[in-house]
Amino acid sequence: MSAFIRSRRRRLTLAATTVAAVALTAGLVPGASATPAGDFRAQLVTVDTPTRAAKDRLNRLGLDMTEHVGHDYVEVVLHEAADAEALKAAGLNWNVRIPDLLKREAENNAANRAYAEATATSRLPSGRDTYRTLDDYDNGLTELAQQRPDIARKFALPHKSLEGKTVHGVEIGQDVAAEDGRPVFLMMGLHHAREWPSGEHAIEFAHDLVKNYGSDPRITRLLQKARVLVVPVVNVDGFEKSVNDGQKVDLRDIDDGGTASVLATPGNAYKRKNCRIVDGQQPAAGECALATSPGGFGVGVDLNRNYGGYWGGPGASDKSPDPTYRGAAPFSEPETRNVRDLVSSRQVTGLITNHTYSNLVLRPGGVAPDTKRPNGEAVGIPPDDAAMKTLGDTMAEQNGYTSQQSWQLYDTTGTTEDWSYNATGGYGYTFEIGPNEFHPPFPEVVDEYLGAGQHAGKGNREAYLLALENAIDTAHHSVIAGRAPAGATLRLEKNFATPTWSDAIEDSLDTTMKVDSSGKYTWHVNPSTRPVVQARQNKVISSDPLKQETFTGTTPPAQSTDKEFVVDRAADVFEVKLDWPTPDDLDLKVLRKNADGSLTEVGSSGSFVGSKERVLLDNPEQGTYVLRVENFASAAPTWTMTASLFDATTETEPGLIENWTLSCEKNGTVLEQIPVVVERGQQVKADLQSCVRKWR
Repeated sequence: MSAFIRSRRRRLTLAATTVAAVALTAGLVPGASATPAGDFRAQLVTVDTPTRAAKDRLNRLGLDMTEHVGHDYVEVVLHEAADAEALKAAGLNWNVRIPDLLKREAENNAANRAYAEATATSRLPSGRDTYRTLDDYDNGLTELAQQRPDIARKFALPHKSLEGKTVHGVEIGQDVAAEDGRPVFLMMGLHHAREWPSGEHAIEFAHDLVKNYGSDPRITRLLQKARVLVVPVVNVDGFEKSVNDGQKVDLRDIDDGGTASVLATPGNAYKRKNCRIVDGQQPAAGECALATSPGGFGVGVDLNRNYGGYWGGPGASDKSPDPTYRGAAPFSEPETRNVRDLVSSRQVTGLITNHTYSNLVLRPGGVAPDTKRPNGEAVGIPPDDAAMKTLGDTMAEQNGYTSQQSWQLYDTTGTTEDWSYNATGGYGYTFEIGPNEFHPPFPEVVDEYLGAGQHAGKGNREAYLLALENAIDTAHHSVIAGRAPAGATLRLEKNFATPTWSDAIEDSLDTTMKVDSSGKYTWHVNPSTRPVVQARQNKVISSDPLKQETFTGTTPPAQSTDKEFVVDRAADVFEVKLDWPTPDDLDLKVLRKNADGSLTEVGSSGSFVGSKERVLLDNPEQGTYVLRVENFASAAPTWTMTASLFDATTETEPGLIENWTLSCEKNGTVLEQIPVVVERGQQVKADLQSCVRKWR
């Protein structure tokens, strides 16, 4: 049974015009036989990685790894015969899931044309029935601002792309021109060029808000209380190449013999990165479009590894041909500087950056909490993890995705929300949209946004609205309020060092608002102390268990073994540890038995952070638990499982307390400046009395 079939990702029912899905597997290819380079077609494969060593071996190959990763598999795009040879030489086995991405691209294009011809108006807020081009996005943002200038305005980000293009967004909110202190929610798409649905969902959310303001009470209330920023295309150069090449692939150009009469590859259709050819240099005109290498995946910087937070660490390559190349320095790319400047100049209390694919809602952090930086400090658990998990889980209930920390997918550093969360404290999430393709047939984009099957009427639309509601909830950010002169400009700023993996960079936040005619202000802001420097709590488990049982067994491949353990007393921690001889690999699940005999999963360990598995449950309910060992490896190792109840104490690792600097300005002149310390969920009063006196 293939790893892809084992995946629990839900599948959507597409419209009748959608082409039949390509077979999920084409049989195990045990280090596939060599394919002549001239006959090779780009393909999507599922590489078996049952052990950490196998994943590390795959990661070192520098192949085009996707975000579709399970405990014992990674999906990879093979762009040329040399990629398949590299897998073979590394001793890795793989299944071919989509044997010909060029043909698949043509089939999807045919399905999209058929859907558009049969659909006058889709169910999306915009009515769109096919993928947008870069011009379509730009025109669409203009139209939104023209339709409702009272609530929507188009804006340009400050840094032009490497090819000289302007990156645009739209700001949406009641009385959008006002410079008030409402919280800000940011939605982004297309950091990675080939992930077309990520931009579609971002701009559809903008259409949703503009279209329904004034008629939908929920959306009207949200736009009265918040500002929404939508940047649907972060990577304008890369996306333009991807969509232009991808949409021109036609089945008529591909003969039945498997060779292309016009196109030999999908061109840049599967391009991931931006258009940086040589670090520190602008590309020549047309150079990026020609640098397909092949498929475009090797050219450029991975923008979602170029942000400052922990830049240069695990999960980001220092080699420019690699798909996860981090760039020459933190924020070396104009696209990431655009996002940095936008976030740093607004009080962004909530952020979603959309990607494809894997049906995931990911939250910080990007590496496992016990991972140590070169200075010996462990990264630690984000101080707001419990609250971010609650929101992540709630959003995942709407779209059927899996909610988890980013590192549980694989290690990443230099990502969008790891920087934004640690620099500002605003909650940040990555959505990996869709089950199995970078840009699937367009009807799937519709279903993912609006929901299908048991999630019909929910989908990502409802998840986004919940995220926006969380962004305005004062329990999850801070508020500064007080008196100041009418017409004064208030400024909140701070300068600090953002940690990279081995060093730090200078960073800053600088936001402003205007005081209205009442002479009072209320400013919704992020906490003054950044998460990365806050105190962290560690639970210290007693060395003597209150109760302990040990189980041993052997589980055949593709099967599971259950053991029962009774929690019959109060305990601070319930620990289950699973051990076995390497190199085989097992998964562990802990399920609570309900009164009716049904089982509810309460914990699992199936990540590839370490070679063994461990589940910790805080304050477990008393009752019977099922401890399940799952074997996805090819052998049947004998395992040992220990279940224990412990008392525990909590130790706090000290942190810092930081302050905002609040200034009151008149025509650029600072009349008063005070420090403000404010925690999450707290409102503080800050009357600017000296500014009031000087103003007169």
